[in-house]
Amino acid sequence: MLALDEQQQAARDWFESLRNRICAEFEAIEREAGSEAAFDFIPWDREDAEGGPGGAKGGGGVRGLMTGKVFEKVEVNVSTVGGRFSDEFAASVHGAAEDPRFFATGISLVAHMANPHVPAVHMNTRFLTTTRRWFGAAPTSIRPSLTARIPTHSTRGSAPPALRTDPTFYPRFSKWAEDYFFLPHRSVARGVGGIFYDHLECFEPGKGVSFEANFAFGREVGEAFLDIFPKLVRLRMDTPFSDEDMRRLLDFRGRYVEFNLLYDRGTLFGLKTGGNVDAILMSLPPLAAWK
Repeated sequence: MLALDEQQQAARDWFESLRNRICAEFEAIEREAGSEAAFDFIPWDREDAEGGPGGAKGGGGVRGLMTGKVFEKVEVNVSTVGGRFSDEFAASVHGAAEDPRFFATGISLVAHMANPHVPAVHMNTRFLTTTRRWFGAAPTSIRPSLTARIPTHSTRGSAPPALRTDPTFYPRFSKWAEDYFFLPHRSVARGVGGIFYDHLECFEPGKGVSFEANFAFGREVGEAFLDIFPKLVRLRMDTPFSDEDMRRLLDFRGRYVEFNLLYDRGTLFGLKTGGNVDAILMSLPPLAAWK
């Protein structure tokens, strides 16, 4: 049983609320398409002999999985875990070299779409505690759409209010996504559009940006995704497509698999902290192709 402080509990409650609303909206889209597909929710537990900050240890999460007519495979997971990093891994984690105990909670979503004109999407947002506290997120497209990029953060006009308020946020975070989601061995991008940020610190009052400010920004990112992506799905889910369109989709899914297994920090974090393997590898598509 995890013993959570006020900030940790607030973050966890938010991620679970966002998960519930996203899943309800995706199920509504399936109903509109004449499908009865619904999410299966699969809980899992994690055991750890060492406690995290504030005594947190163990924990677990819930996998939400649906396969349907519009969503070929979509998984929306929430996990809340605490424990102790290995000494080797702790050296690579923000604020963990001094003390390897950690706490992490977050939502992770990947949707692979049946129609290649609907961009597949990856969205996660998270709160981590070591000797430091910070938020991170990555709402992005995971393939170049055949028609256009996901608009959630592709233009400042449709970005969350915080991205419009601080003129440095969108240029920095969109460039961060472009640099991070890249396959150096192929010299190709994993996708287009979106933002990526990490280490948005939560300092003590009077010492910098507050927990409340960065938590509010993270909530805006989640709300923007929930507002924009279902509209895009509804707009394109009935667009005609060809066998060649599908071939291109499967080829790019292969690139996505390569990125997640070779480079993705979230995949490594989950595997290094004893997470649920099926939840960690939830991003892998049901079908992919390599030439």
